[in-house]
Amino acid sequence: MSVKHPIVAITGSSGAGTTTVMKSFQHIFRREQIRAQILEGDSMHRYNRLEMREAMKQQQASGNSSFSHFSPEANLLGDLADTFKTFGENGTGKVRKYIHDDIEGAEFGQDPGTFTPWKDMEAGAELLFYEGLHGGYVGDDADVARHVDLLVGVVPIINLEWIQKLHRDQNMRGYSQEAVLDTILRRMPDYTRHICSQFSRTHVNFQRVPTVDTSNPFIAKDIPSADESMVVIRFANPKGIDFPYLLSMIENSWMTRPNTFVIPGGKMGLAMQLIFTPMILRLMDRRKRA
Repeated sequence: MSVKHPIVAITGSSGAGTTTVMKSFQHIFRREQIRAQILEGDSMHRYNRLEMREAMKQQQASGNSSFSHFSPEANLLGDLADTFKTFGENGTGKVRKYIHDDIEGAEFGQDPGTFTPWKDMEAGAELLFYEGLHGGYVGDDADVARHVDLLVGVVPIINLEWIQKLHRDQNMRGYSQEAVLDTILRRMPDYTRHICSQFSRTHVNFQRVPTVDTSNPFIAKDIPSADESMVVIRFANPKGIDFPYLLSMIENSWMTRPNTFVIPGGKMGLAMQLIFTPMILRLMDRRKRA
C-alpha cells in the first residue's frame, strides 16, 4: 500500500463485469482530473496465444488437465507484485498490452494474441489502476494483494458466469458448446483455489444475481439483462459508508445486512460512481498531504 502512489485493483474473471467497473472508474478519473496509469491483467499473462496452446498441450501430456489462464503458473504474478511495489514506492514501472483481436492488431501493427513490447509508464501518473484475474492474489510465489489500496471484486453467481462464457465463446468466437464446457471444467480447480479466495480480501464486492431461471446454464437462450438482475454490494468495513445517502440516491435499493445492500442491476454503474468517487478522492487527498 502507498499513500504517495495509490493502487486500485479490480479482480474478477473474464465476463464477470470488470470492464463495466473499469468504465465507471475512467469516468471518475476524467471528471476529477486524475492521471491514472492503466495496467491490464491480460498483459501479465506468461504466454502469448500460441505459446499458451503449446503449454496447455505439455501440461495435459504431463497429467495436468486444469492448466489455464486462472493458474498462477500461467501468469507473471511475481512481476505483477513487483510492479505494484515499484509503483507504490516511486510511481514508476513498465507496462505492455495484449493484443486481443484484429482491431487492436491493426492499431498496434501486430498479430492478435501477441504482446506489445514493454515500455515505461507515463510520467506523472497519480494512481495505478489494474483490472484482471489476480488483483487480490496471495500465494507462496507472490503476494499481490498486500500492495493494493483499494481492492474491488466483481463476480456473478456461477451459473450466470457460465451463461456469459457460453454465449461469448459460442457466438463471438465460434467455439462449440463442448469446447466451452471443456474450458469451464479445466478452469474449475484454479477458479476455486485462486480466484474465489480473492473475494474474501476485497474492500468492496459486487455480485450480480439474476432474477430469472438460470438453473441450467447450458440451455439458456440469452444472457439475463441488467433489468433481469440484482447486484449485491458488500463492504468489508462499513465504517464511514453513508448508507442512507446511497439508499436515497438509488431507487428500489435496500439493505440486507449492516455491511450489505442490494440494488437493481441497471443501477450498477451509478452505484459504483457514488461509492468510489469519495474513496478515490480520499486517496488523492492523502496523496497531496503526504
